[in-house]
Amino acid sequence: LGPEELDAAAGRLLVMIDPDGPEPSDHELARKRFVRMGRQQRDGGRAISGYLDSEFGAYLEAVLAKEAAPGANMPPEEGCDTRTAGQRTHDGLKAVLRRSLESGELGSHNGLPVTVIVSTTLQELEKRAGVAVTGGGSLMPIPELIRLAAAAQHYLYVFDQHTGQSLYLGRAKRLANTAQRIVLYARDRGCTRPGCTVPGYWCQAHHAVADWKNNGETNIDDLTLACQPDNLMIDTTAWTTGKNTTNHTEWLPPPDLDTGRHRINGYHHPERHLLDDQGDEDTDGGDDP
Repeated sequence: LGPEELDAAAGRLLVMIDPDGPEPSDHELARKRFVRMGRQQRDGGRAISGYLDSEFGAYLEAVLAKEAAPGANMPPEEGCDTRTAGQRTHDGLKAVLRRSLESGELGSHNGLPVTVIVSTTLQELEKRAGVAVTGGGSLMPIPELIRLAAAAQHYLYVFDQHTGQSLYLGRAKRLANTAQRIVLYARDRGCTRPGCTVPGYWCQAHHAVADWKNNGETNIDDLTLACQPDNLMIDTTAWTTGKNTTNHTEWLPPPDLDTGRHRINGYHHPERHLLDDQGDEDTDGGDDP
């Protein structure tokens, strides 16, 4: 054997005979496993890291043998395959995830089919510039959104930037409950309790004006997004919610806890603090932090 082959063979044998003690317990192996997706960077990308158990590794090897092979899942704009092995792995996994979502076999989550939900404005689509927002809180450049929207199984919600009027809702199934949830993702983007950063995919629909048990109506203007702990808090404490004159959800503490804190969550809508096309700042009534 050459040096590299000898090193590889020795490493495999050491794993097999394990001279340094008993095999790690199943509990220890389970404790070490993780996959972590980092924060989205300014260019839209993310770093990913992890430690896979042997079963996960076996699945990944089998999938990548086909999906990451030279020439497989090439971006349409590339004429010949000059990608590195890492780039082929990236494109192969992306293709597998896309087909998995489009298959419709992932079931539902919080009342919606598991799929990509993205919202944008008419103005950004016309300019082919700016960013759209996914139900997970990620930003997506408009050219990438247009490519993604070509797949009919995803959900695209378009509204007017200035009036907030709903203009278009493309979806796979005509279900009123589904449409309402998509509008909630687009309008609220995440939990509406001030200080909460949970994105829309992990939130539930909450009756903001009057709770269902108090004869509340399931109209879209009466609903809002709330993460599970905050939704339960409304049922178990004296906190209440309501809508203000601009249809934003307010979280109202009990009188003895009311210290003048913010009642509206602006975390998921940083664009409210920018200038609009006319150069006027959208202060949103002064309620957002």
